[in-house]
Amino acid sequence: MALWSNPGGSQQQLLRSDRGMLTSDDNVMMKQIVATHVPDGRDVNVKPLLQLVEDILNRATLDVDTTIMGTKSQVESMEDKTHQANFNAMIDALAYTIDRISSEIAYKALGGSDAHATTYSLFNMLSSFSWDAKLVLTLAAFALNYGEFWLLAQIYSSNQLAKSMAILKHLSSILEHAGSLKPRFEALNNLIKIMVDVTRCVIEFKELPHMYITPDVPALSTAMALIPTAVYWTIRSVVACASQISSLTAMGHEFTVSTQEAWELSTLAHKLNNIHEHLKKQLSICYQHIDEKRNVESFQMLVNLFDMIHIDNMKVLKALIYAKDDKLPLIDGSTKRRVGLDVLRRKNVLLLISGLDISQDELSILEQIYNESRHHAARLDSQYEVVWIPVVERDISWDDSSERKFGTLHSTMQWYIVQHPLLIEPSVIRFIKEIWHFRNKPILVVLDPQGRVASPNALHMMWIWGSNAFPFTSPREEALWKEETWRLELLVDGIDPIILNWIKEGKYIILYGGDDIEWVRKFTNNARTVALAERIPLEMVYVGKSSKREQVKRVISTITAEKLSYCWQDMTMIWFFWTRLESMLFSKIQLGKADDNDPMMREIKKLLSYDKEGGWAVLAKGPNVLVNGHSTTFLPTLVEYESWKVNVALRGFDSAFKDHLSKIHAVANPCCKFEFPSSAGKNPENMRCPECHSVMEKYLTFVCCHGGGVPR
Repeated sequence: MALWSNPGGSQQQLLRSDRGMLTSDDNVMMKQIVATHVPDGRDVNVKPLLQLVEDILNRATLDVDTTIMGTKSQVESMEDKTHQANFNAMIDALAYTIDRISSEIAYKALGGSDAHATTYSLFNMLSSFSWDAKLVLTLAAFALNYGEFWLLAQIYSSNQLAKSMAILKHLSSILEHAGSLKPRFEALNNLIKIMVDVTRCVIEFKELPHMYITPDVPALSTAMALIPTAVYWTIRSVVACASQISSLTAMGHEFTVSTQEAWELSTLAHKLNNIHEHLKKQLSICYQHIDEKRNVESFQMLVNLFDMIHIDNMKVLKALIYAKDDKLPLIDGSTKRRVGLDVLRRKNVLLLISGLDISQDELSILEQIYNESRHHAARLDSQYEVVWIPVVERDISWDDSSERKFGTLHSTMQWYIVQHPLLIEPSVIRFIKEIWHFRNKPILVVLDPQGRVASPNALHMMWIWGSNAFPFTSPREEALWKEETWRLELLVDGIDPIILNWIKEGKYIILYGGDDIEWVRKFTNNARTVALAERIPLEMVYVGKSSKREQVKRVISTITAEKLSYCWQDMTMIWFFWTRLESMLFSKIQLGKADDNDPMMREIKKLLSYDKEGGWAVLAKGPNVLVNGHSTTFLPTLVEYESWKVNVALRGFDSAFKDHLSKIHAVANPCCKFEFPSSAGKNPENMRCPECHSVMEKYLTFVCCHGGGVPR
């Protein structure tokens, strides 16, 4: 890919901003330089040569104070590198050019030639090379002279040959007066460093993958226009550095402390640093563009991968979690050891996908279900593995706090965990969000042993039926619903064995909720009065609300202190009750059957709606749910017991109670409403009211940063 073009006006404006470096003829000067650029198409791999040059310059650029004291150099030892044959061949091919440039620089420096004229002559010598090759060859030529200069400085006190040569080159005198020359040495070191930085940056532009970025991308075209200017000022800086070394060796014993030379080098360093910053900025934008293109490509590959047939799940898992073989990407939660993806081969894999904000309630219940399945490992329906995939946005900085939070979460998990959130590629996160509809609430994607998606979200099945929902497929979900009836076990199964015992005993049971303690007092007292009057065995259970956690805690404290009824002290039990109810609705939505003529689903919808509108209660006898009512109908029915108790003798308590509640309900008939947060993933397009059966109106709620919401 051709990365180079003539410098544009914006770059000229950039350079004019550095006063004293360019005249009004700078545009003409750059046109003159660009005119020398006639590349012959050779593609020179200059990176190995640059590494060699950097090694020389790093070892030559010494601490002046160390040299003055005559102490042993602190340069780190470098292992001898055996270069490949093609590298040696490249050095042989370029040796003549490097020597020629080196001689030209040294000769012009001794003669005191004009800096631009010397730079221009070097461009003519390098006309057939690419811009990056011009830079590296010039730096290599400079490194020959500069390296020789400092090599003698390092060893002249211990090597007689070096000492004699140092005397001939006046190096001994320079080192004796190095203290006064320290500003010049420091300026020289700084300029050499930025020269190398610019060279590296130019090479990076040349190596950008042409399949992901083209010269018409603004960031790249901007950089392409600036690169000739960057190359010119870098080579001109090489000339300035060579002149400084030449002037030092020509000074003999006449050392005059002057800041003029140091100022020239510092000014050049400032200019190059300015150019480098602009190049780095454009390079960063280019890399961002390339990443976006790669992510689009990876995303499409992932989409295509799930349309293919595989013999096992390895290709899919590698694409989702980690494709390389250089590290073990999983942590075994039971042993805390790192393991490879092979532990999941040909198994049913449940991908638990969440952010770092997954709640302890969710983890606690999942752990109970998972551990229960491990106890029945010999059963076919427990042959699955869970893998936690933590989703963290790449634009959010990963700090110590995030690391601690991740560590705390995965330390409690018994299943497999992705070794680190940043292991998950952005394209995978996009796939999870767009294809699997992950927002912020956890989902449980099920992959069968061949890597096919058996369920886009089995978390609802897991909450409702636990491991009994294995293999967590949509057909299995439908089959489980066909087996269900509207019964009390469906509401409380697996949550509280005490209630299950009451069900077996055939007692009357009331589940109730809300956050109004006065309503709770009236409701429980009236319910107990009616039960005593009718001599029926009644148990009441307070199950709180799906929200307002702190208010629910206060209500529980009051109920316990005043012995109003039985209640769950563990907030996780309350969370699980409401989560299971919501899961029942989401399960039906996911199956596309939320609005089927299903009496059981109508009752579930009512409960979820009543929860948003105050108090409510469910009355059951043993496993059979008799009635489900809102606070505006249930409490008045109890209060008006005297008016309907005559019907008990005629029709029985159950029918008499239901009939009177229905009469009140016909008058005070509150239509339902549901709230589906955007974090819940895919929401229904429409839904029918379980009370009036009409299609409900749909609103979007926009919440401001202060927590308020405005329906639109």
